Amino acid sequence: MGKKVVIFGSGAIAQIANYYFEIDSEHEIVAFTVNEEFIDGNTFEGKPVVAFEKVFEVYPPEDYDMFIAMSYANMNRSREHIFHAAKEKGYSLLSYISSKCSYMSQYPPGENAFIFEDNTIQPFVKIGDNVTLWSGNHIGHHSTIDSHNFISSHVVISGHCHIKSNCFIGVNSTLAHKLTMAAGTLLGAAVTMSKDSEENGVYVSARPTKINKTSDQIEL
Repeated sequence: MGKKVVIFGSGAIAQIANYYFEIDSEHEIVAFTVNEEFIDGNTFEGKPVVAFEKVFEVYPPEDYDMFIAMSYANMNRSREHIFHAAKEKGYSLLSYISSKCSYMSQYPPGENAFIFEDNTIQPFVKIGDNVTLWSGNHIGHHSTIDSHNFISSHVVISGHCHIKSNCFIGVNSTLAHKLTMAAGTLLGAAVTMSKDSEENGVYVSARPTKINKTSDQIEL
């Protein structure tokens, strides 16, 4: 039997989370919550919006679970802050795993995982709390993704890798075998990593080079 759930957030990711829960889970989204200063209207997606400071009065944690639907802002620390605040209020934090994800690991993810369609998660992978895996990633065998991370789309993480907390892995990035991404690592789009990163390191790929021809001068 599904659970009744309050989503933290009222932006695009909260809208997406609401949609996925509605079409691909047995759970019922009953309301949204945000910090009182950010409330902009009484409803969102046809459901009530309540202040996070008072959410437990209307939707007590004994009867409702919560899902934190936030982005990677501040290297996931904003989402991490709300994660801990919700736990302090007594809420259990639900995870969403798409039915179209190939989740082959024998280890379930932690709380507040948001795992989209077309992810391939191989055996012996371990995923911590509050991890977002956008669509189409490959998480190789025996790899570990610690808590409070955001993995963008079409990322390849090879086997025996370790992603420490508060990392952002950009679209189409590739990690070679047995690498460690130190805490706070930021990988831009299409970065190929062949060695461990440094803590809070920022890595970007080479910029595209425009040649001195137009496309109609190129024979394909």
